[in-house]
Amino acid sequence: MNEALRTALKELRLSGMTQSLEVRLQEAAGNGLTHTEFLELVLQDELLVRKERQINRRIKAAMFRELKTLEDFDWQFNPSIKKKQIYDLASCRFIRECHDCLFLGPPGTGKSHLVQAIGYQAIKSSFTVRYRSIFDAIRDFLHDEAFAGQENVMAKYLKPDLLIIDDMGIKQLPKRSGEYLFEIIMRRYETKSTIMTSNRPLEDWGKLLGDVPSATAILDRFLHHAEIITITGHSYRLKDRAVNNSTKKDNNDSARKKSKPD
Repeated sequence: MNEALRTALKELRLSGMTQSLEVRLQEAAGNGLTHTEFLELVLQDELLVRKERQINRRIKAAMFRELKTLEDFDWQFNPSIKKKQIYDLASCRFIRECHDCLFLGPPGTGKSHLVQAIGYQAIKSSFTVRYRSIFDAIRDFLHDEAFAGQENVMAKYLKPDLLIIDDMGIKQLPKRSGEYLFEIIMRRYETKSTIMTSNRPLEDWGKLLGDVPSATAILDRFLHHAEIITITGHSYRLKDRAVNNSTKKDNNDSARKKSKPD
């Protein structure tokens, strides 16, 4: 590649084409590609690089706790989770329809992994995503309220195609939490999609928020077009401890047997 061509590609910000052009030129010469075929290949290279960059930017903007995928999920550990149902959500049809989703279940049963994996799939499908625990969300509002920045914070929660609010029910929330959450749900209602997770039954939300009327209003709107996924079973995070305890017990039993005199 001559310097003039390299400079032109740089000025046009065609970095994907710059990276692959030498290889594509050799490929074109070796396989006798037509001008159209060659142009199609280098343009595809550029589009691929731009797509990857866009995905990386959106992953960063989503603020995931961890980058999770459905392929990494241990489906065999918890048979109560319907794989087909989760993959249907990952198809993002519910986002296109502006519907919502609620994951209910005990701690450690895979809710956070699944919702972040669905969020990642949504990003790969060109949707924008924001992930926050309920505590981080409320903290955002409480922090910026003191600086008259509440509308700026609200805009960050209203803009994404998919908003994920995780960990509802871990502990009671600060005062005015119900107001903030209601405002988010009300203004996203039937315009954008929201996923929430909770380890407490819906009837406890009034106590958690310290505001029964707000909890009722939140659930009234949120559940109207929401799919509820109930997960049962034991904590995945405790499975290794159970295995280790069992192994330790077997080793101790074996040691005691060996120490007994004949």
